[in-house]
Amino acid sequence: MSAAEFHAQESAGGQPISLSRVEKSFGKLNVLGNFNLEIPAGQFLAVVGRSGGGKSTLMRLIAGLDTASSGHVGIGGRKVERLHPSVRLLFQEARLVPWQRVIENVGIARGPNWQKTARRTLADVGLDGRENDWPTVLSGGQRQRVALARALVSAPQILLLDEPFGALDALTRIEMHRLLERLWTERGFTTVLITHDVAEAVALADRVVVLREGAIALDIDIDLDRPRQELADPRAVDLQRQILEAV
Repeated sequence: MSAAEFHAQESAGGQPISLSRVEKSFGKLNVLGNFNLEIPAGQFLAVVGRSGGGKSTLMRLIAGLDTASSGHVGIGGRKVERLHPSVRLLFQEARLVPWQRVIENVGIARGPNWQKTARRTLADVGLDGRENDWPTVLSGGQRQRVALARALVSAPQILLLDEPFGALDALTRIEMHRLLERLWTERGFTTVLITHDVAEAVALADRVVVLREGAIALDIDIDLDRPRQELADPRAVDLQRQILEAV
């Protein structure tokens, strides 16, 4: 399935994100200025840029962890004023609670039927049968799978990822790419990936935005067939070149 074909489908699992004339400053430091971005429901967007370019600030504004100095940040047509209930985040560190077992980490909110839902989500991320393990016995990739399950257990409509695979070895990172791509395709949640890795952005996203000094330097569609075979398509190499030139 190509990115264009996916866009043609109505995604019931995602919410649209809108940033209009957003300004964000920290004292005299202007991080984002007159920033505009529309992310359709169900899109997989990767945001690439150098350190200090505004990527993490953008993610915090979308999540509702921070507020804009001016302008409008909206999800589903409503202004974001606090941590949005349809948003979940995944970071580079799994941030598991070490004194709780895997299933308890996934079902940490303890909602109705949480154990059944947590087991099902663990199976979805390839950890069926590991629910009673302690986090300390898991590999780095397995811990990130638990963190991903924890993010997805409540069926979020938006998933924000801040360099989630940066600390993993190359083979584990590719496995996580394929897992995330499958879950996104099946569930249709809107995804925003913050990454320094241009190859990762092209492998996962169907749109890449390059941030430079708080402004969009490039906004490009990644119209490659799915499931993707990383580095196997010469078009992917050309897309990486275009993105690197803009960073």
